[in-house]
Amino acid sequence: MPHPPTGPTSKELRLLIRLLRKAYRTYGAPIWRYLAELLEKPKRVRRLFVVNLSKINRYTQPGDTVVVPAKVLGAGHLDHPVTVAALKFSKSALEKIKAAGGEAISIPELIARNPKGSHVKILIGSTKKRYRTERKYMIEVRK
Repeated sequence: MPHPPTGPTSKELRLLIRLLRKAYRTYGAPIWRYLAELLEKPKRVRRLFVVNLSKINRYTQPGDTVVVPAKVLGAGHLDHPVTVAALKFSKSALEKIKAAGGEAISIPELIARNPKGSHVKILIGSTKKRYRTERKYMIEVRK
């Protein structure tokens, strides 16, 4: 009997991973490959990547672009405008981002706007020591 397929089972998530890998090959931007690798992790690990607005507020400056490979939650406040791309947003997070003058977009929309991935930060909300490294915690690619 064959084994069931591994990896994400959501069709939308699988298509997003393919889009990210294609963007990496086309534009040579390693940030898209790394984001695809994060999204391929098991669901129990991806659940740790959830980020609150307070963390986005702490690690960004006005006008920054941030990618969250999970859901953005509305805990905390945002006092400057930022562009946030994520898989999902809570209702309160959307309201607070827009109230601060920022923008909440999807990851494919970010790829279309900024194919090279320059000046984009990846934020991961992991609090477990085994998943938190400097490389995974916050990355900024400048080209």
